[in-house]
Amino acid sequence: MKITRFAPSPTGNLHIGGVRTALFNYVFSKQTGGLFLVRVEDTDRERSKKEYEKDIITGLEWLGIPPDKKPIRQSERSEIYQKAAEKLIESGDAYWCDCSPEDLEKMREEQAAAGKKPMYDGRSRNLGLKRSENTVLRLATPKDGQTIVNDLIRGEITFHNSELDDLILLRSDGTPTYHFCNVVDDFDQGVTTVIRGEDHISNTPRQIHIQKALGYPELEYAHLPLVLGEDKKRLSKRHAATSLNAYKEMGFTKETIINALALLGWSTENEIFSINELIESFRLQNVQRAAAVFDMKRFNWVSSQQLAKLSDDEFCDAIKPFMDEEGINEEAPNYKAILHAMRTSKTNLKDIAHSTRPFFFELEEYDEKGVKKFLNESLETLTFAHEMLSKLNEWNETELDMVLINVRDYFNLPIPKVNQPMRIALMGSTISPSLGLTLELFGKEKSLERIEKAIDFIS
Repeated sequence: MKITRFAPSPTGNLHIGGVRTALFNYVFSKQTGGLFLVRVEDTDRERSKKEYEKDIITGLEWLGIPPDKKPIRQSERSEIYQKAAEKLIESGDAYWCDCSPEDLEKMREEQAAAGKKPMYDGRSRNLGLKRSENTVLRLATPKDGQTIVNDLIRGEITFHNSELDDLILLRSDGTPTYHFCNVVDDFDQGVTTVIRGEDHISNTPRQIHIQKALGYPELEYAHLPLVLGEDKKRLSKRHAATSLNAYKEMGFTKETIINALALLGWSTENEIFSINELIESFRLQNVQRAAAVFDMKRFNWVSSQQLAKLSDDEFCDAIKPFMDEEGINEEAPNYKAILHAMRTSKTNLKDIAHSTRPFFFELEEYDEKGVKKFLNESLETLTFAHEMLSKLNEWNETELDMVLINVRDYFNLPIPKVNQPMRIALMGSTISPSLGLTLELFGKEKSLERIEKAIDFIS
């Protein structure tokens, strides 16, 4: 049984890269019947906010990957960290250091001038200093040998201990540092496997030294590739939306988000899958080492495939909040039929809901490009089509398609020269279901009214 954890800092809304990390932790634990835990690393008191913590937890719950136990907060665990620090002091694995910021800066300057790596030189190790308001607690890091990490994704990674300085464990005000809290919490929570971003690779040997000094068992590690934009720079708002909330508000389903994020750095033959199918097929060893590139086009494709898997009733339930936002009531005429016809018009629920507006509200405007390309030159065509349609007794898709064929034959025109002006007249744009079905959904009276209005517009 594997126990994993997701340890976000509540200094902002849940990031899409963080969601991927949480997802891989969740899936890996569930493959072994293990536990997925959440730890809120809120030691940055100035930037940490309760609303961000709530956003993170509710986001995971909405996605269907909630923690198996109540999340813990580092800000509530100071007593545990102090006890661990006392243990290190008693064993001689940690010592008090009174070097001032000025001392440390001078030390770095001298090392840099000598061509050495700037790092703390351990000058306080053997002084036997006592705790005071000016001292910090440092780990007595071994200087000989190597620390080897058997990364589940990257294989063996070797670090030379001589290049690791003596980490600060407690600041001068007594507050614990990130590395120290991280190690103590992982042990206390029973974590067996740490799955996190590759930007934490350099932290791993430092944390292993703290584990050994405290007598804790060494953990398994897996470092995920970073998520980059298409320009190969770290994903930011200039590439795409970065928070889970943004994708939720855009109308992407949780199934889409899970599916698309799982494919960032990992691949499988069947690219469209559910969370349960992901749990069955996912292997950490198959996660790529190279950075994963976030492609919005691919994200949209995954969304279209996931939406296609929904039944009509499931689709109606999923899109209802977005139809409500548009002010469209499910009691409106042809509501379900229109949704069925328009469900492939866009790749997310918000845009699909918006695209249905012409069926329920009066047209506000025509697409400018469509007008120039198709509508302006279609006066004669629309007039004839209006005449033919007004004479039609049976208003159904089959009969309507025949009328459109007759109009094209009469003028000897290709399909777009007839159908696109008609679409603009009906929908305001060139996007609609099949034209015969579109006419049927509008009904005879409204269809003729819209065509007549378009004729007046271009006359």
